[in-house]
Amino acid sequence: MFFASEILNVSTTPFSYFPIVLQLIAALGFVGITMVATHFLGPKRKTSDKLINFESGIEQMGNARQPVAIKYFLTAILFVLFDVEVIFFYPYAVNFRELGWEGFVAVVAFVAFFMTGFFYIVKKGALRWED
Repeated sequence: MFFASEILNVSTTPFSYFPIVLQLIAALGFVGITMVATHFLGPKRKTSDKLINFESGIEQMGNARQPVAIKYFLTAILFVLFDVEVIFFYPYAVNFRELGWEGFVAVVAFVAFFMTGFFYIVKKGALRWED
């Protein structure tokens, strides 16, 4: 209730938006100047070698529409899954003293779920490439 009355009593003038507009102009100006500068200062020789797609140094061969093994996608999805889970350790590391034993038990449970999932994918053979 206190915050609502404070917001209603604040009068905004067009000048109060000046810092936002100034920052927007600076950002758009930087982008525009950078694009114009690279257009005029960059190299302009367009050869057939420079115009072909670059695929991480691997020469293109065959049709791009041929099926790809599902193991590539599975590995990528598992990487993202476990990578995101590791991100959740950061808030605990920052606040571990304030969280106390209750936070420690929560993190141990989180790691237990994490490791259960890892052992499950290992048991299912999701990380085996020999097949």
